[in-house]
Parts: sequence; C-alpha cells; structure tokens
Amino acid sequence: MTDALKRLSDEGVAIWLDDLSRKRITSGNLAELIDQQHVVGVTTNPAIFQKAISGGEGYGQQLADLAARKVTVEEAIRMITTADVRDAADILRPVYDSTEGQDGRVSIEVDPRLAHNTPATIAEAKQLAWLVDRPNTLIKIPATKAGLPAITEVIGKGISVNVTLIFSLERYREVMDAYLAGLEKAKAAGLDLSKIHSVASFFVSRVDSEIDKRLDVVGTDEAKALKGKAALANARLAYEAFEEVFGTERWAALDKAHANKQRPLWASTGVKDPAYKDTLYVVDLVAPGTVNTMPEGTMEATADHGEVTGDTIRGTYDQSRAELDAVAKLGISYDDVVQLLEDEGVEKFASSWNDLLKSTEAELERLAPTEA
Repeated sequence: MTDALKRLSDEGVAIWLDDLSRKRITSGNLAELIDQQHVVGVTTNPAIFQKAISGGEGYGQQLADLAARKVTVEEAIRMITTADVRDAADILRPVYDSTEGQDGRVSIEVDPRLAHNTPATIAEAKQLAWLVDRPNTLIKIPATKAGLPAITEVIGKGISVNVTLIFSLERYREVMDAYLAGLEKAKAAGLDLSKIHSVASFFVSRVDSEIDKRLDVVGTDEAKALKGKAALANARLAYEAFEEVFGTERWAALDKAHANKQRPLWASTGVKDPAYKDTLYVVDLVAPGTVNTMPEGTMEATADHGEVTGDTIRGTYDQSRAELDAVAKLGISYDDVVQLLEDEGVEKFASSWNDLLKSTEAELERLAPTEA
C-alpha cells in the first residue's frame, strides 16, 4: 500500500466514503476506515440503503420491532435509515469536532420521489434534520429546478445541505446562488453562519458514460480521441466556477459574517469503463477545498496504486473548454446530455427507493406477529 490517500488529504481533498450499512457500523469497519484510510465523511443515497437493507444483515431485530408496532413501510424505512445515519454521525463526531464542523459529516437524502416538489422537499429536509438530531448531518437535496428554492429555504433555516445530482455547469452556478441566498436569509434571521455547511455534489463518471456512448456513434478518429475526457473537463470547469463565485463581493460580505464556502464534492467517482484507470476520477481531480466521495473499491485502488501528483485541476481550464467544445462540434449536445443525466439520476434513485419500499414491506409482513 502507498499512502496516496494521505497525500490526497494533504492536498486539501476530503476523503468521504460513498457507502453505509449497519454491518459497517457494528463491525468497526467504519471506525477502521476513519483511523487507517483517512476517511472523514460518509455519503448515502437511496440505492446504497436499498442494497444495505435488502441484504438484511443487522436489521432483523429492528424490522421485527417495527412489524410488531405495525408502522407503515415509509415510517419503517425512515426509522432504519436515520438510525444508521445517527450511529455513523456519532462515530465521525471526533472528526467533526477536530475540523470545526467542516468534515465528520454523514449525508441522508430526502425521499427522491419529491425531487420536483419544492414544499415537500423543504418539509422532508426539516423532518430528517429533526429525526437524526446530530449537528454533523447533511441533508441531501437534488439540484432539480424545484430543488433550488428548497436549498435556499433549508439553508436559511440553519440546516446544512448536500446538494446532489449536479451535472451541468449552469445548474452548478444556480446551486451556488441558491446557497448564498440561503446564507443571506440565515444572516437576516440572526443565525450563526459559522454553523451552516454545504457541499455541492458534482457527478463525474456518468458524464463520460453518456458522452462516450455518443462519441462511439460518431465513430471517427477525432471522436475516439475525445473519449474519457468530457467528465474531467466538466468537473474542472466546475472548480473554476467555484473559484469565481467564492471570489465575489457578495461572498466577501458573507465571509465577514463567518460563513463557510460550499465545497465542490466529486460524486460518482467509480470508473465505469474498464479501459480507464480505476483511479481516474480521484487523482485527476485534485485541488484544495474539495471533497471526493468514493465507493470502497475506488478508495482501495487509490490507496494501492493511486499516483497523487498535486493539483490536477487549476491550470487546465482552457484545455477543458477546448475539449467540451470539440465534443459539441461533433454534434453532441451538452445541454441534452446533462438534462438526460439529471432525469435518469432522479429516476434511478426513485426506483431504488420504490424497490426498498417493496422489499421492506415484504419483510414487515413476514415478521408481523399473528393475532391471538
């Protein structure tokens, strides 16, 4: 093992684990990753919970208790998922304390079926923050059009947020604007801005998956040469936007009030094309003030053979623009790609949530006590 993860951390990249299960918590695995692999945060999503709970290990007694109480399946899932997030947050609390709230955080997502419903998203975010009841929680809100005003409202109430499912540069700027507007609301309400944190989860690998597919259809040598470049270019230009927005006078006024920058978080960093190096979306997206949330396999690959060579983002902006322009010149619409990916992302998470509802409902019925 190299100590690439330590070097990554030293470069200013916070390493978060993109996974959670009760087994990870109770076996000591999460604590071990924090201690040995420089993990300083955890992200979850509906697909992660669907896999963990459907796998069953560690959930039997709680499911039996919930079945005995005859709770609804929605309530059962929220009781189970918030229990895991609460326990993980407690394990990460020393990291939260030592980083003054920057890291040591665990994310939990609002019901993905609410992605296009602003009032319901706000209500669910408040409910989740109350249910978990830990200061080191981040409530995940998708960066849909309906999600943007929800982000502002929830931040304005002093609740820390992980904005998820960001694919486009335009939407990312809207997300940062929504965050700043939320901070301004919180400031006007007299809240302590230093206690409010946020990350903006910019999805990476799925951009290559979709654009590479379209480049294969074009089929020219020029198209083939562009494969595997769009996702990095997109993320690097997101960091340029981050530097720009958090260098404005608007931000300076909030900075004086002790507000925290909304860090870019690289999500979907597991490589989907085996032709690419398995550390691509980690070692080629290194810059200070970022978060990289990794599946465990990607984390292990980085620890084993990742080559961390310093900042691999700043200084690449002109090249990144040129690569996205070259893709566009081949007739591949950036706007079409990012909208498709957002729609698919919402749909996939909603589908995972529905699968979780069905499998949990079946377990509750199986475990329900027979009437005397």
